[in-house]
Amino acid sequence: MKFIASMIAIGTSFAAFAQFPQTPAASVGAAIDREVSLAERQLISVVEAMPADKFNFSPESLDIKGANFKGVYSFAGLVKHLAAANYFLWGGAGGDKIPATITSVKGPESMTERAQIIQLLKDSFASGHHAAAALTTENSLDMVPGPAGNKVPRVFGLTFAIAHAYDEYGQMVEYLRMCGVVPPASAPRN
Repeated sequence: MKFIASMIAIGTSFAAFAQFPQTPAASVGAAIDREVSLAERQLISVVEAMPADKFNFSPESLDIKGANFKGVYSFAGLVKHLAAANYFLWGGAGGDKIPATITSVKGPESMTERAQIIQLLKDSFASGHHAAAALTTENSLDMVPGPAGNKVPRVFGLTFAIAHAYDEYGQMVEYLRMCGVVPPASAPRN
């Protein structure tokens, strides 16, 4: 039985790796851009999977005994936060101007429409692609504007934004499941 389970695990691992591009990247920027694209596909699919009537869901509303969700982001709040963080990190790395509506890491508080929030996230990933295209081996350690007025190495702005995106992805997946929605990456494939 253990042998069969091991073979299934190995086969699943190979299938996961088969989805990654098999050719080497032409540059460090191109390699990072692949990561931006992978995160973008995962995040956009999970955000679009949340139904409009649940888009402002927060686990605070569940009132689970022993749990403390007081003050956590709503689903829409997570999306706006991620878009804002992307702009702060990738905007500095690529030289893009942060939209005037983004004044904090919470994102634009006045933005409430699902379609606008999704578009904000998509636009933030465009900033990531631009920053990756600007990344070279020579400029990767240049200090660029980062969050809260700090300076960070250009490569940090790019890679930390990707790591942060996956952290928020994990939270969004939990929110989907709390709402009875199967995340796209877990959905059965035909």
